Amino acid sequence: MTVTSPRTAVASAATEATLQRAVARLRALQAPEGWWKGELETNVTIDAEDLLLREFLGVRTAQETDEAARWIRSQQRADGSWATFRGGPGDLSTTVEAWVALRLAGHDPDTAPLAAAAGFVRAHGGVARTRVFTRIWLALFGLWSWDDLPSLPPELVLLPAWVPLNVYDFACWARQTVVPLTVVRTLRPCRPLPFDLAPLHVDGSAPPDRAPLRTWSGAFQRLDRLLHAYDRRPLPALRAHALRRAAAWVRDRQEGDGSWGGIQPPWVYSLLALHLLGDPADEQVVRAGLAGLEGFVIREQTPVGVVRRVEACQSPVWDTALAVTALRDADVPADDPAVVQAADWLLGEEVRVSGDWAVRRPRLAPGGWAFEFANDGYPDIDDTAEIVLALRRTDHPDPRRLTAAARRGTAWLTGMQCRDGGWAAFDADNTRRLVTRLPFCDFGEVLDPPSADVTAHVVEALAHLGEADGEPCRRGVSWLLANQEPGGSWFGRWGVNHVYGTGAVVPALVAAGLHRDAPPVRRAVHWLLEHQAADGGWGEDIRSYRDPAWIGRGTPTASQTAWALLALLAAGERGTVTQRGVAWLVEHQRADGTWDEPQFTGTGFPGDFSINYHLYRLVFPVSALGRYLAGPS
Repeated sequence: MTVTSPRTAVASAATEATLQRAVARLRALQAPEGWWKGELETNVTIDAEDLLLREFLGVRTAQETDEAARWIRSQQRADGSWATFRGGPGDLSTTVEAWVALRLAGHDPDTAPLAAAAGFVRAHGGVARTRVFTRIWLALFGLWSWDDLPSLPPELVLLPAWVPLNVYDFACWARQTVVPLTVVRTLRPCRPLPFDLAPLHVDGSAPPDRAPLRTWSGAFQRLDRLLHAYDRRPLPALRAHALRRAAAWVRDRQEGDGSWGGIQPPWVYSLLALHLLGDPADEQVVRAGLAGLEGFVIREQTPVGVVRRVEACQSPVWDTALAVTALRDADVPADDPAVVQAADWLLGEEVRVSGDWAVRRPRLAPGGWAFEFANDGYPDIDDTAEIVLALRRTDHPDPRRLTAAARRGTAWLTGMQCRDGGWAAFDADNTRRLVTRLPFCDFGEVLDPPSADVTAHVVEALAHLGEADGEPCRRGVSWLLANQEPGGSWFGRWGVNHVYGTGAVVPALVAAGLHRDAPPVRRAVHWLLEHQAADGGWGEDIRSYRDPAWIGRGTPTASQTAWALLALLAAGERGTVTQRGVAWLVEHQRADGTWDEPQFTGTGFPGDFSINYHLYRLVFPVSALGRYLAGPS
């Protein structure tokens, strides 16, 4: 007989009340069509580049400019800089782009905010030290020389997939950006602005040192010089053919909502490329692309006026899968209308056509789901695994339809397994590192290798489908065990960081049959215990991607505390460490049922591009509290 102490009963009642408030809030956020979508917050480079794009295309309006400038100005740090994530250090390239956008909006460079920004830029090496993508934007307006940018010949698109440095050697997000940029870089447009960058330059700024020829960097620097020479005198027929192929490649990948891949970088560069080619038939493509961008705009009334910001991407499919799982973890019935409607919407989002992933897997039948509303060319492994997990827990009125979709998704998942047993996000075996040596690859990830978090989600899905003993799942488990960090955690590629990776892997390993007392599980539990904050929560700063001193350290957040709890609960831990984590969630809940989380806990490019998924602060705590209250399994 189990005796419940009064203190435990009170704690359980408070936890239950916290969960029910959160569930009510989650229900209220569901769209009439059945989906959920939280804001995907990034940084002001997206807003600055949106203004620059509109200026280049000649469609920028005064209202858009004023509202965007108001938002950009509101995000400036005390030292005059702009960061890439909330609370982070100032970033040189982001600050330069924000300064240019504010000048475009008519702000005087001698005002205190812009003068402070210029001082930050000069103190950090000036414009010459910005990333290549920033200098491309500057070159579009005559603020930087195209001659001083790395070459990017369109002939790249003519290389077959087996030749090194072909476009399919790049990760899908990089590939979709590189191909239109080959057009822009080749045509070298210049539409001058009525101001210059004199306040941002450092006198006598030396160019980066040339690396020795015997190194990869040195070899590619010399190759870039040869390509510059070819750019000056290309083979006319070959160059014209390459430009046509690049343009066709871009056109073929526009989505139904006007986007390219549902993400900002390839979207804006594709619009620039097609606009520059000047084909009248492309004008409708460009108009559709611009119209689609409006769906990514958020306008908000603030004390200083309306602000306008642009989402770099939208995550309705991902958010909906996580919301369904959260509701089911909270013991919402499988046939609840909210769950059924969400499942029905997800079934309608299944991707049934082949995309770029088929270059490496030509015999694999299509199946799976993408991240966005419209992205048929690039379904991803992570979304597909989470949706398969969510669908299996719903009671849909057409079970055959649901089962068939889940079966297709599972077959596609297993077919996308990499040679080493892990899973990447979008492609299989996208690991040829030669492309990382190219001079323009100075920002973000350009490869898509297997990661612990994606592999864990696939392993967990396969295990819950009864395929734990199958070869794909067993190879996935082996990959996860081989990639555990020495301290006991796992690296988080798509979430910050080791807390995210560990929160994904431990439930997967236990679901796949690894005993809770197995050494890898116990090492993970020990790591989480060591990194619990004094107040009971967990937090990890984005700087952990670059600085090991930050691993497992940072201001506690609701999403990261929930990730840690999901791992601990899967490992059978229900003692003090878990109770303190649950208490943190109870104590920090807002009156409206959600949690404050200004910190960025999502990852685009580790260390370079970070994301605040506004729904994370709700769905993951609901799952963690629901599983805690469900009791030992």
